[in-house]
Amino acid sequence: MIDGLDENVRVEFAHRVHFARDVLDPASEVLAACVAGTDAVAGAGNVAGGVAGNVAGGPGRVLAFVDAGLVRAGAGLPERVVQYARAHASRMTLAGPVQRVPGGEACKNEPAELRRVLEAIHAAGLDRHSHVLAIGGGAVLDCVGFAAAIAHRGIRLIRMPSTTLAQCDAGVGVKSGVNAFGKKNYLGAFAVPAAVINDEQLLTTLSPRDWRSGFSEAVKVALLKDPALLARIERDAAAIDGRDMRRARPVLRRAAELHVEHVADGGDPFELGSARPLDFGHWAAHKLEQMSGYALRHGEAVAIGLALDVSYAELVGLMPARTAHRVRQCLTQLGFALFHERMAPTGALLRGLEEFREHLGGRLTIPMLRDVGQPVDVHEIDADVMEQAVRLLAAQAAGVAGIVGARAGERS
Repeated sequence: MIDGLDENVRVEFAHRVHFARDVLDPASEVLAACVAGTDAVAGAGNVAGGVAGNVAGGPGRVLAFVDAGLVRAGAGLPERVVQYARAHASRMTLAGPVQRVPGGEACKNEPAELRRVLEAIHAAGLDRHSHVLAIGGGAVLDCVGFAAAIAHRGIRLIRMPSTTLAQCDAGVGVKSGVNAFGKKNYLGAFAVPAAVINDEQLLTTLSPRDWRSGFSEAVKVALLKDPALLARIERDAAAIDGRDMRRARPVLRRAAELHVEHVADGGDPFELGSARPLDFGHWAAHKLEQMSGYALRHGEAVAIGLALDVSYAELVGLMPARTAHRVRQCLTQLGFALFHERMAPTGALLRGLEEFREHLGGRLTIPMLRDVGQPVDVHEIDADVMEQAVRLLAAQAAGVAGIVGARAGERS
């Protein structure tokens, strides 16, 4: 028998995601309530875990970071943040000038950007009862969120995702990270944000590619957990790609709900095991992003990864052909291309399997599907069959002119 102490440590967190429009209008109470810690959702209970307001009394100190892409889009966000703080001075005060962070994967690839965020947090004198406010796309939320997680071993983070992808997936999760050593999210942390605010007003600034990108993650989580959501996406795919918010809003909200429910009820919120059902389609997506020099958006790469994995499942007899066809058709109707020229030859792409295994730890575990709503873990991948799946997508892409890059008329 081993001599020692053995105690279970239990920590509960409130994971609050708010849905709103035009949050920075001074008439809105949402952000101020998040800073003050009074944003509990009616009927949801009040779970402990670092969401209380400023324990020292007085207004909470906030340092805001804004995606530079949003500033260039003319949203006037830095000025609006300042005006909002002035209007709610009894509950929040800015701890320093609003900081701008380069958007896109560049801010995760360049260590200097992470250091600059940390330097701003240090210069502002933030403590563990202060808040970092991050407004932007998934990459900005990742970089700023990682800095907040490691400064003082954790400063409270409020996220305001500005992309469809971040509002239904990355922004509502509990992960943050930056790229290093040529690997996606090699450095990172798990931390439940103090609050997430999905403001649909921010989505109006998106390019067509960035608008579309989030819906691959909605398809992913629908395939795993909600056949009714998949049917809704299929029915409304053309309207969603046309930016009809009435059709897009319920899809984004339900996808966010499913991601949050998985974090809360999936049994492994900090991913201590090897199974990652929400990483369906991601082993190839992460590698493709890297292989394209991050010219591919994450959501575009996920769409390809989903199409590749359902095609593989079809070829090995795991999934009915009709289901694989249905998934590919749904993604195509949303406007996604399902092949990228860097996928062939497949040698470099298949190295993503080992990188995925290393990232997870332990045995290779790839999420697959038997059918919609029937996920299964696969521990071996037949490289020859995966190459056949790549060829299948290439042939289909050639038939519909679907190779990424054909959308030259869209602004990036």
